[in-house]
Amino acid sequence: MSEVEIRKAHFVGIGGIGMSALAQLLAREGVAVSGSDRAASPTTDLLARQGIVVSFVQAAENVPEDIDALIYSDAVLAENPERAEAARRGVPQYSYFQMLGKVTALKRTVAVAGTHGKTTTTGMLAKILIDAGASPTVVVGSIVKDFGSNYVAGQSDLFVVEACEYRDHLLELSPEVLVVNNLEWDHTDFFPSLAALQETFRKAIAKVPAHGAIITNPSDPNIAPLLSVAAARIVDYTAEPAFSLLLPGAFNQMNARAAAAAARAVLPNIVNESIAASLVAFHGTWRRFEYKGKTERGADVYDDYAHHPTAVRETVQALRVKTSGKVFVVFHPHLFSRTRDLLDEFANAFAGADDVIIAPIYAAREQDDGTISNRTLAERIQAHGVDAHAMDSFDEIAAYLEEYPDAGDAVMTMGAGDIYKVADLIAGKHIEAAPFASAGKAL
Repeated sequence: MSEVEIRKAHFVGIGGIGMSALAQLLAREGVAVSGSDRAASPTTDLLARQGIVVSFVQAAENVPEDIDALIYSDAVLAENPERAEAARRGVPQYSYFQMLGKVTALKRTVAVAGTHGKTTTTGMLAKILIDAGASPTVVVGSIVKDFGSNYVAGQSDLFVVEACEYRDHLLELSPEVLVVNNLEWDHTDFFPSLAALQETFRKAIAKVPAHGAIITNPSDPNIAPLLSVAAARIVDYTAEPAFSLLLPGAFNQMNARAAAAAARAVLPNIVNESIAASLVAFHGTWRRFEYKGKTERGADVYDDYAHHPTAVRETVQALRVKTSGKVFVVFHPHLFSRTRDLLDEFANAFAGADDVIIAPIYAAREQDDGTISNRTLAERIQAHGVDAHAMDSFDEIAAYLEEYPDAGDAVMTMGAGDIYKVADLIAGKHIEAAPFASAGKAL
């Protein structure tokens, strides 16, 4: 199966989008899998349907006897009672990406990386390869509508995976094909500068073997200086043609081009018609410009995972193009560090909106030091000429959105936290309102 032999594994933070996919993979390989998380979610529901038991109380007694490994997400610290219990017993512990690196070490791995568009590109690439009969195993950072899951079990030695640069996780993988969609400063709590982030990608590029390929935009000024270390050939995905897509936005065209170029690198004989047919039928993923329904007053409701200024700006602009009326955006800032360090960029990112609501910052793995808040961001957006205001609960936000947007208007909930619950509420999904979570998107 991998570089390590595991018969029994326990996952802490099993509901994380990558963790839940890895849990499914190991379970399919015959590993006895158990796990815990703080709350139920679409991913834990998915696991339950496959017979994987998840506890929603994290405690030492959850750790089964005789486990060979404990696998944890980045959101879970060493002090967590289950990790502490595993340490007491001397059980080997692996982060999500450490284990993913071991699982994929003996595979022909295609890793999709970059600041924006990783999830959609991974899903598109997977669909192209599956439709072409290549039968890859797939781990993607969202539930892909076309598969109904964030995991696809393949029969070949191909492994398509969404990679993340945070904490140098990308370097745990050994891809034969590396896709770098784009590159901007992000994860500012780990990378003190763009240069530090570039160094991680420089190392990742250098790891790709000479018989492999690096799929990227070699004209991107943040990527071009890194390519001199490459032993593999460089493939310019921007040379791909425009494709007909169900998904809106120029950014999705770029995602499609990257997926198409990667598919050609893996399957040199694939024909254009096959790629185009897969892409035009790709329905997207959970929380990526996802249409949720209408409010009682008839406004359209969408949800998106965008949490970096560039992704926010592109998503708002795409919604502006689709909407004849007003655009309402509910933004859930992700991390105090990112909000503080990219404050000016965020302030400019909402120019296409008519009304912006800022939820309290989603703390994830950080503590509030009092230097930044949702009100700080709302005031900065307001100073740029866009109506913006801070609100402190999902219920308050939902009540506002049920009163003001009319038929012809559009509402977009946006952010890496659980702000999608507001979209579910106002679109008539009848999801019980919940307080703002304190844990981040666990991998």
